[in-house]
Amino acid sequence: MNLAEGVQVVSFGILATMLIGAALGVVLASSIVYSAFLLGGVFISIAGIYLLLNGDFVAAAQVLIYVGAVNVLILFAIMLVNKRQDFTPYPSTNVRKILTAIVSVGLFALLSTMVLATPWSYSTTPKAGDGSIILIGEHFFSDFLLPFELASVLLLMAMVGAIILARREYLPEVTPGDLSQTVLTLPERPRELVGAGSDNQEQLR
Repeated sequence: MNLAEGVQVVSFGILATMLIGAALGVVLASSIVYSAFLLGGVFISIAGIYLLLNGDFVAAAQVLIYVGAVNVLILFAIMLVNKRQDFTPYPSTNVRKILTAIVSVGLFALLSTMVLATPWSYSTTPKAGDGSIILIGEHFFSDFLLPFELASVLLLMAMVGAIILARREYLPEVTPGDLSQTVLTLPERPRELVGAGSDNQEQLR
């Protein structure tokens, strides 16, 4: 093992430890804000592992999209909701924990079997001088052109749907003349109730 391989192994160990620790923090943290911040640490650790695999474009996309967009959006959503409610465990918490542990152990065993059974070797050797960005661009516009265009159409439909939902055409138009009557006018209380309320107060006194 030369120096470069030793640095890669140590870097992978540090990134893997950060990834596992941050992932456990996301699940076990009592505060949802801390969980969101630790989720950003998970994304950054994954980006570092991509860099070790010479996937510079995927690492940059991981940081820009997941850390810079998705994680920030989650944090803004949490802070804007600002729901102050204490944690109250459900009666069937132990059963849920057991089921979650069974599913987690099953997924871990399945992924471990896949990692050990997969031959981790390059099937094709990239050309000299070609980076990952050039190879991804060539595959996007040759082999995966149809899925790439379908994904762009799907994102366009989602954006148009969000714009349509954000429009407020269903609200009635309020003119300046009707503003005092519709907004500032409060319903009057019936006089019978007002009189009954005053009589009750006098009796209490």
